[in-house]
Amino acid sequence: MDLRKVLFTYRSYTPIPFLVVMVLWAHPTLGSLLGGFSLALFGETLRFWGVSIAGSETRTTGTVGASRLIVGGPFAYVRNPLYLGNIILYCGIGIMANTLLPWLLIIAFVYFVFQYLMIVSSEEEYLAQNFGEEYTEYMRNVPRFIPRFVPWVSEQQKGQSADIQRGLQSERRTLQAVALITLLLILIGLLRGGA
Repeated sequence: MDLRKVLFTYRSYTPIPFLVVMVLWAHPTLGSLLGGFSLALFGETLRFWGVSIAGSETRTTGTVGASRLIVGGPFAYVRNPLYLGNIILYCGIGIMANTLLPWLLIIAFVYFVFQYLMIVSSEEEYLAQNFGEEYTEYMRNVPRFIPRFVPWVSEQQKGQSADIQRGLQSERRTLQAVALITLLLILIGLLRGGA
């Protein structure tokens, strides 16, 4: 059994235990809601930008794969903008919930960095095998998780532009989940007198 493949297949479900703990023990305040929401919004914006270019291929859960190499938009700054966006989004939700800070946030951050490093190693093997020198050049110029300050410019980026409709279609479930969690945390904050 390849742990990387298991983590890839179930990556949409691994945040659920953290979310359950965050909601059950949430003590949101106005400050935690505002600060955490700002961070979560930044993470979701990064994700949305990425899926607006990459499309629904980012939603596959079976095996690692890609029909084309995406190197435009946020992918010109960092090779894994969706995973980076997820980590930022999850940290933002953790701050909003104000649950067991900082320990739960640290544990979640470490877990998701580990999970995405494992998944990315599998994806990189696939991309290197299927896109060869094109991907090797991309790897040399764009970092895995820490974004560049300026975008990498390449001929490969032609035709890779954001499509808002494609982004909304692909990101609908995530946007709904973020909205639901945000409303739930606001409600909890109001009921517990923290917000």
